[in-house]
Amino acid sequence: MRLTELPKHVAATVTAVEELVAADPITRRLRDLGFVAGELVEIVAYGPVQRDPLLVQIGYTRFALRRTEAARVSVAQEPA
Repeated sequence: MRLTELPKHVAATVTAVEELVAADPITRRLRDLGFVAGELVEIVAYGPVQRDPLLVQIGYTRFALRRTEAARVSVAQEPA
């Protein structure tokens, strides 16, 4: 599932971050921010316009990601 499909306040584990083109700078930046396989992630809030941007927490840090950026992150929902 994509990070954009994850319900709010549901824990998930990052499984991959996809590159749209070779040496994709956005994908590289997401990985630098901590979006790497095995990290726990959660959507904390949605933006006011078409649920964009997403407020995403990874570890103890929160980031605002555009939906197009968050769609690059694949996650697996944690069991309840």
